Amino acid sequence: MSTDAGRQHEMQLALNSLINVLLDSQKGFADIGEHLKDETLKRYFLAESLKRARFRGDLEEVLHQNGVHDIKESGTTAGAIHRVWGDLRAKLGGGDHALLETAEQGEDTAKKAYADALDQDLPLPVRQMLAEQQAHVLTSHDFVRSHRDALAAK
Repeated sequence: MSTDAGRQHEMQLALNSLINVLLDSQKGFADIGEHLKDETLKRYFLAESLKRARFRGDLEEVLHQNGVHDIKESGTTAGAIHRVWGDLRAKLGGGDHALLETAEQGEDTAKKAYADALDQDLPLPVRQMLAEQQAHVLTSHDFVRSHRDALAAK
């Protein structure tokens, strides 16, 4: 494999991995948002689900521009298990605090996925896009954690 082809393949793998994590995140935010009792948090979670869909679309566009048209979106097995766990906690009456704990765990996965992707040798425009998305994910993680902590303190 030439250096350009290797770099292209590395980028494709990194973006495909992120796309699947973002799909998990999008579904997770929507699922948890439906179960939250706090209306402000519910709106935040539903808006965040849409934001993750937009991030996925941006990454898919980069792949399309680079000749990749067969993008397999399936999410991850861990993400599916995580969503089932969140649904179970909601059904068992875990309340908003338990749901926020579940969301924070999902955000930890997203944080790691972005860190892993940014460890790759990526073209500068892609690296900048990922850094901007990562900054949003970090802010979202902190928002979820602070609200979880506030509920624990009550």
